[in-house]
Amino acid sequence: AVMPDWVAQGMLAVVGGIHLLPLSGALGPVQLASLYGVRMDDVNVIILMRHRAVMFGALGCFLLFAACDRRLHTAGLLVGSASVAPFLAIAHTSGGYNPQIARVVAADWIAAACLVVGAIARAL
Repeated sequence: AVMPDWVAQGMLAVVGGIHLLPLSGALGPVQLASLYGVRMDDVNVIILMRHRAVMFGALGCFLLFAACDRRLHTAGLLVGSASVAPFLAIAHTSGGYNPQIARVVAADWIAAACLVVGAIARAL
């Protein structure tokens, strides 16, 4: 490999860490409101959003695990891209989001850049 494995490892680790950030939302509506700047007064939305937080935690753990095993780099890059790209597309086409969502968008742009660098490193 032209580029050392640690480049892809590092990029996957950053993306994994970014995906762990929403995990605190699993604790309840106060944490969700803090993360996303939205009122959490519908129990059904709270259930869905807490589950979303847990799923992001699981995805973040997988990405960190993939960073540690070269055989999983490609899977990690694909799964990370499948998470980041649709969110960025939805946010872009929706617009008008609050500062907390803008923070999530910025984090996902960082993740997207890391995924591109990781994919290039993996391909070389």
